[in-house]
Amino acid sequence: MLYGRARERAAVARLLAEAAGGRSGVLVLRGEPGIGKSALLRDAAEQAGERFRVLRASGVESEADLPFAGLHLLLAPALDRLAALPGPQRRALEVAFGLAEPAPGGAGGSADRLLAGLAVLGLLAELAAERPLLCLVDDAHWLDRSSADALLLAARRLEREGVVLLCAARDGDGAFAAAGLAELRPAPLEPAAAAELLGEVLGERLAGPERAGLRYRVLVEAQGNPLALTELPGALDGAAPVGELALTERLRQALLGQVDRLTPGARTLLLAVAAQDRGRVTALLAAGAKLGFGEAELAAVVAAGPVRRDGPEELAFRHPLLRRAVLDAALPEQLRAVHRVLGVGLRREGDQERGDWHLAQAAEGPDEELALALERAGRRAGARAGHAGAVAAFERAAALSPDRTARAGRLLLAAEAAVDAAQADRATELAARAAELADDPVQWAVLDWVAATAAFWRGDCPEAHRLLLRAAGRRMAPPLAARALLPAFHAAWYLGEEQAAEVLDRLAALQLPADDAVVPLVAQLTGAVRPVLGVSVGESAPRRADRAPGSLAEAARLARAAGAESPRELVQLCGVGLVDGRDAQTLALAVELVEEARTAGAVGVLPTLLFFLAEAELFHGRHRAAELAAAEGLGLAGDLGQPQWESQLAALDAYLAALRGDGRRLRERVDQATAETAWARGTRWAAGTSWTQWALAADDLAQGRAAEVVDRLAAHTAGPHRHHVSAVRTVPDLVEAAVRLGRPERAEAAFERFARWSERCGEPAWSRALVLRCQALLGPPELVESAYLAALELHRQADRPFELARTELLFGEWLRRGKRRAEAGGRLRAAAEVFDRLGAVPWAERARTELAAAGGTVPAAQSAGPLAGLTPQEEQIARLAARGLSNREIAAQLFLSPRTVGHHLYKAYPKLGISSRGELAGLVG
Repeated sequence: MLYGRARERAAVARLLAEAAGGRSGVLVLRGEPGIGKSALLRDAAEQAGERFRVLRASGVESEADLPFAGLHLLLAPALDRLAALPGPQRRALEVAFGLAEPAPGGAGGSADRLLAGLAVLGLLAELAAERPLLCLVDDAHWLDRSSADALLLAARRLEREGVVLLCAARDGDGAFAAAGLAELRPAPLEPAAAAELLGEVLGERLAGPERAGLRYRVLVEAQGNPLALTELPGALDGAAPVGELALTERLRQALLGQVDRLTPGARTLLLAVAAQDRGRVTALLAAGAKLGFGEAELAAVVAAGPVRRDGPEELAFRHPLLRRAVLDAALPEQLRAVHRVLGVGLRREGDQERGDWHLAQAAEGPDEELALALERAGRRAGARAGHAGAVAAFERAAALSPDRTARAGRLLLAAEAAVDAAQADRATELAARAAELADDPVQWAVLDWVAATAAFWRGDCPEAHRLLLRAAGRRMAPPLAARALLPAFHAAWYLGEEQAAEVLDRLAALQLPADDAVVPLVAQLTGAVRPVLGVSVGESAPRRADRAPGSLAEAARLARAAGAESPRELVQLCGVGLVDGRDAQTLALAVELVEEARTAGAVGVLPTLLFFLAEAELFHGRHRAAELAAAEGLGLAGDLGQPQWESQLAALDAYLAALRGDGRRLRERVDQATAETAWARGTRWAAGTSWTQWALAADDLAQGRAAEVVDRLAAHTAGPHRHHVSAVRTVPDLVEAAVRLGRPERAEAAFERFARWSERCGEPAWSRALVLRCQALLGPPELVESAYLAALELHRQADRPFELARTELLFGEWLRRGKRRAEAGGRLRAAAEVFDRLGAVPWAERARTELAAAGGTVPAAQSAGPLAGLTPQEEQIARLAARGLSNREIAAQLFLSPRTVGHHLYKAYPKLGISSRGELAGLVG
């Protein structure tokens, strides 16, 4: 029976009731040791009863470096359902659990822990299709990193599967950082409940008035901690006061008191169990033949209570604190002896990896054989995306290495694995240690790259830029230097035009083999991007058309033919295309790479690709398509822990919200994009800052706040990030606002720069149209009409409906002021119709206001289309269903469960005024 836990039990009961109705829920129970988290998990299983299928797992401290160990324990009963998962997800779990070998090179087939998380989601949904599912994870703070990441990603995407996930984790343990998930902190028991529990535990032992003082002391010392109420009485009965110690230490002393009463052989047996968290009885007895314990000691420790039988063949500690107390009390030589015997036994049984780890913990000095074994274990862990486990294996291998060179090499491997595990500080520390031992330029360059990557993650772009330039300058082959300069360009992009141009100049100077996979990307960067950087000073720089590097599609083809990993190594081509105005090529390539990433399960690169896709859709005036891509990318970036892309996507969505006139979403997304977690080190600048500036300016412009627009954009287009895509393309807004304010001179420098940029991009029709519109606003009266008319024709050629409507609006306003009301009415009415169709509410209202001023008949606002009332996810699902995809196929594409897809379709039908799937095709078109 649980005392004083009505609040916690009610929270669990609500989740179970909702799951019975098809809704999923997640709850993390977090608190100090002994507060009753495990008891609440057991009670949840009792509440669920036969209505639910129950899966259980516990984090195991000694297995915290074994990739996917915890996840395998949880899902082992469900592995027969793997065949139901989409191919990439199924392969991810098969490789993670050692059921399949990683694909050569890891392209799309390695057990990426992020893809594994989506596979977990799918597997849980499969199980819950039969009856609701309850997953209980105890000691989640000791889950290996790969398991924790996969489980948390699945947890964040649970919606309508009928799954309840309950996790118990200690306070202060960052290894199970469940940000964004519901948490409940069990409080210390109230005095009445504590007294009830103590009375049940003790029965008659402390009954009677003469023991009242001791009962009171137990209640005071326990501080409402249920484990303390259970364990302290035996320690305090006649013991010296221990109230000055922290509660956890008092509990350890109380628990050790139980151990001290056992025989030496029984204590050694406990140490053997503690050395591996739990112990198989047959293996323990085999070890006991060398360590001095047997059946009698086994019976004694079970009877005494420190351990319990967890099934017929396994022993487990009654509480993790007891295990830690046993380990802390052991002499180093005792613990090494136990690890040695256990390691030999595990190797004999064929469990090479666990055996190697025990022997490594038993080692007293360098041992190359063991170091090599652990290095192999680290490589296996890395191939299975168990990067945190690989770090531990490589680092221990380095410590056991007798040779300085081998030690440096293994520390370098550990540092690289730390980068893959997203452990920035750990990577930096390991790289620094390896650098003290390294004596090879290539090793130094790799270590510079490791430290630079960690610096970039921390937002320290100057340091990342410095380290990568140093790496590229070391004595090594040009292809290796290029692979240092490419991320250096990424860091330099956030520093300024001059820094970015310098990196591209160094790339251009490299003598690269023609068949190297990096050549097509380098050609695009140096041939297309470099000419449009520094356009305010480099007047003699050639136009892109004069040194055209070929199309993006051709570059992608050549890179693939040379062995580039697609889509991961091709994503930067999309960024290149937007920087130099090849929007249509970017759109086509982004669509292709997104589909490729979905098919291959390349989840990690999808937020980046979806950002570029959303930009390209937006620039083509396809606002709803841009919103769908941005919404999906934003959700994935948050799930995957990619703050740079979360900031960028949130900021882009803020701009889209401004176009719609959705002020609440605009403010939320600006706050998200510029949150403190997204700042670059030592600044208040985030990756999405440039887009947020445009978003806020677009809102001001639509609302007629010209002064605010000019103040914001004049600084932005002259600042250090003026070369960013979202800064370059704000210039037409700045020109319009400056003219409305009567201060056109405040936009002249920015416009001249924009015009030169357009020229050096080869003057695509869309940018030439914007240049003409700006000239109409800024130029002499006699050229205004011809400039507007020419701009409108180019907008049509480029198929840019939003910009076409903006120009129609400005032209109509000019015509109205010139008393040409009939002509103005036609222009303004056309603009209003396009704005309505795109859902650009404030712009449509502005066009109607101008139309009324022109004396025209003002049409009623038109719906943006039959899908306008759907959420982005509902619309995305509806569009895929209209193409004939099944719920399972849609789920595989969008990384959802089939039941969640069905739920969103069910919600979409009444909004669309239909009742069946077959009606979608005609409606969506």
